[in-house]
Amino acid sequence: MPESWLEQLCEGTVIPASPLALDKERQWSPQYQRALTRYYFDAGAGGIAVGVHTTQFAIRDHDLYEPVLKCVADAIEQRQAKDPRPFVRVAGICGDTQQACEEARLAKSLGYHTGLLTTNAIREKEETEILDHCRSVAEVMPVFGFYLHPAVGGRVYSFQFWLEFCQIPNVVAIKIAAFNRYQTLDVIRAVIASGREDIALYTGNDDNIINDLLTPFRFDGQQRWIVGGLLGQWAIWTQQATEMLNEIKNLRQQRSISVDWLAANASLTDANAAIFDAANSFAGCVPGVNEMLHRQGLLPSNLCLDPEETLSTGQQRELDRVTATQPTDDAFIAAHLENWLTDN
Repeated sequence: MPESWLEQLCEGTVIPASPLALDKERQWSPQYQRALTRYYFDAGAGGIAVGVHTTQFAIRDHDLYEPVLKCVADAIEQRQAKDPRPFVRVAGICGDTQQACEEARLAKSLGYHTGLLTTNAIREKEETEILDHCRSVAEVMPVFGFYLHPAVGGRVYSFQFWLEFCQIPNVVAIKIAAFNRYQTLDVIRAVIASGREDIALYTGNDDNIINDLLTPFRFDGQQRWIVGGLLGQWAIWTQQATEMLNEIKNLRQQRSISVDWLAANASLTDANAAIFDAANSFAGCVPGVNEMLHRQGLLPSNLCLDPEETLSTGQQRELDRVTATQPTDDAFIAAHLENWLTDN
């Protein structure tokens, strides 16, 4: 058992990207936010990410950033009082350098361990300027790098960018969510080339989760694993994800794997396509995650802060289709939901 959040992070764990709990009037529900956090903890996740894309970046425009982060932190502390195990608290950090540093200071004061640094607000700047931005934030708190899919606000970075990013001392991990094999390899090659064995690699490639976790990446005579995942996909079916990651960790010691794992990867990618609404350029991504949790009773609605951000036409039907073929946490949730909603 890891003794600290950093050991937990480096060992590799399940980190759900937490959604925002909104009721049918689009008002934030602390009760359901706490219940959702308790679900993730009890399902065996080793951390949580809050204030990230799945939580909706717009929480900052509705004065919800601090209340949501505090609510989640309090729920985690309550759980750890009963089950004192490491649990990585990741805060989403975004905006220009001033805003990002302010968010980092706030998150650190609330007990968050590391900041998942989203650079979408400054993505038009030169890579050298963005690196200076990252260095500034890293002076405030440990940084969790983030290669964000361009379709949801990210951009393409060069190998050299990631090599220099790895030279920032307070970088502890990188989430690779480029949804692109070439760009994924750029990050892994850069981490290896940097010599930084203390930077943990996490998949954010929701379209290729199992393959990312099962692949030994070998470059320049060295080998690295993507040790865990920080994923919107893992915001649902979290107990299943935890069991799967534990199985994969055991499989990494073997020299061959069953083709059933390749089939499982394709099946999970198909499910993610429906949930993230890949057919419509990810327009229904966050509502799709919300809808799955709403069906299980963990969210009071599937609504987003933006009234225009809704499920796409036909997405409900696709969600029905993939739910029928995937292992879910339905029984686990049904057995504990009442306690999660009322536990103080």
